[in-house]
Amino acid sequence: MTNFKIEKYFGHNKEELLSVWEKSVLATHHFLSPRDFADIKKSLHELDFTSFDIYCLTGGSGEIAGFIALSGAKIEMLFLLPEYCGQTLGKQLVTFAVSERNATLVDVNEQNLNAFRFYKKTGFETYERTGKDSSGKSYPLLKMRLKPNKIL
Repeated sequence: MTNFKIEKYFGHNKEELLSVWEKSVLATHHFLSPRDFADIKKSLHELDFTSFDIYCLTGGSGEIAGFIALSGAKIEMLFLLPEYCGQTLGKQLVTFAVSERNATLVDVNEQNLNAFRFYKKTGFETYERTGKDSSGKSYPLLKMRLKPNKIL
């Protein structure tokens, strides 16, 4: 496996982040309707990614294999290219976010069972369920927090 490093995002490679997001979502978010996928993609293209605390997982040649976006103590986004899933890279990003950026919260789409299992295995627990996502769409969210005294 390639050696990866975590690097701060400074806004110069947004298109690469969007590509990672799109490939990841197409491989994992089968519950999204095509229209909702298109709406989210459009809103992400308009989003100022520098408004988040973003860290990219980069390989030896500088390509982005994944990224994590934080807002305060909350993980807002975590996406990996599909070919890197299951190789502990997501855990590497979460461990960084928890240990270096004090992340303790994350929202997970209830229909995304793999993400739910991942966060549960990583030490998060559900404390609330919503009937809709933050956009008011019928995609329930599981609000999760890091278990007390959990060390990754």
